[in-house]
Amino acid sequence: MTNYYKVGKIVNTHGIRGEVRVISTTDFTEERYQVGEQLFLFRDKQEVLPLKISSYRRHKNFDLLSFEGYENINLVEPFRDGILKISEKQLSELDEHEYYYHEIIGLIVVDEDEKEIGKITEILSPGANDVWVVKRKGQKDALIPYIESVVKEIDLTEGVVHVEIPEGLLDDAN
Repeated sequence: MTNYYKVGKIVNTHGIRGEVRVISTTDFTEERYQVGEQLFLFRDKQEVLPLKISSYRRHKNFDLLSFEGYENINLVEPFRDGILKISEKQLSELDEHEYYYHEIIGLIVVDEDEKEIGKITEILSPGANDVWVVKRKGQKDALIPYIESVVKEIDLTEGVVHVEIPEGLLDDAN
């Protein structure tokens, strides 16, 4: 069975020539949205629809895509709220110390004393660096910045992230 990974969500149509507005969740838009590349559209309880990209451009904060064989608004209207994914085979090799979101989400976070803080449930990208949302037992979620001074080691084999928490980082989350 093939695994698929989310790269964006179609939030609306754009114009009348079959373009769709996408909010991307990939760091590799240039690579993922190249003309000729294949994406897979997932919609509620419908069959997965393979789509071949025929155009890509940026407009404001959106990525605009069009697909071969879907050249007008009426054909792409049903795509709204659909999730665009790539197959496992389309994942590229990353450099050392680079990870895909799906590799990080679900890891257990432990502090310098090997005490468990919680499990990573989400990754936010507010600006300069990613922020990991860590679900803690009986407490508010912790927000841990993905920066060298905090994240010391990521062990995908063991499913653990070792962090060094600066004083005060977790205080406001109690």
